Amino acid sequence: MTDGRPPGLTRVYDWAELIADGCIHAVGVVGGLIAALLLLVLAAGVVGALEYTSVAIYAVALVAMLGCSAAYNMTPPSRAKWLLRRADHSTIYLMIAGTYTPFMTVLKASAWGAALSTTVWIGALVGAALKIFMPGRFDRLSIGLYLALGWSVVLAFGPLAASLQTSTLVLLCVGGGLYTLGVIFHVWESLRFQNAIWHGFVLAAAGCHYGAVLDCMVLSRAA
Repeated sequence: MTDGRPPGLTRVYDWAELIADGCIHAVGVVGGLIAALLLLVLAAGVVGALEYTSVAIYAVALVAMLGCSAAYNMTPPSRAKWLLRRADHSTIYLMIAGTYTPFMTVLKASAWGAALSTTVWIGALVGAALKIFMPGRFDRLSIGLYLALGWSVVLAFGPLAASLQTSTLVLLCVGGGLYTLGVIFHVWESLRFQNAIWHGFVLAAAGCHYGAVLDCMVLSRAA
């Protein structure tokens, strides 16, 4: 199409859907910024340099994903919107890898931590590159890659279970479950408010994973 729209992207949302989605994104961006700053402040006093760096990577990835999603979804159809779509979809990969990073520092003395962290980051960077340079060509395939990267944590579940508190593990699993369940609405394009519902699941899942990082890096150490 002449405005640079990716092939096959024809869904048009009405005003009620856009307002609902905009409210969810507003909550996400404002809440994400506050939460990220709070995490960085709280972690500064209780973790070492390596762990703090991992927390900072996670915080940046969280804010980037929420910000790019809001910018893309709230921008009217135009060439700028489809460029923002590339940023939105690529930062999802970075968010997955960024979320893994603090937990991998818990396994820093284990080969599991290095192997899983390397695999996830390579997969995330490859996925992000495909979204940036080949937009709209592998959208269905990328959903599977998102889920595969997100659930690859099960490969190191044993070592993680031995190193993390039960509350952290529960939050990680609930967050992963919410992301996975939300995919149903992401692909259910005929459903009204489908996009807002999907983003609601994303926000809830991100909140669970934020709680897991906070629990692992701050609360469990301050107790």
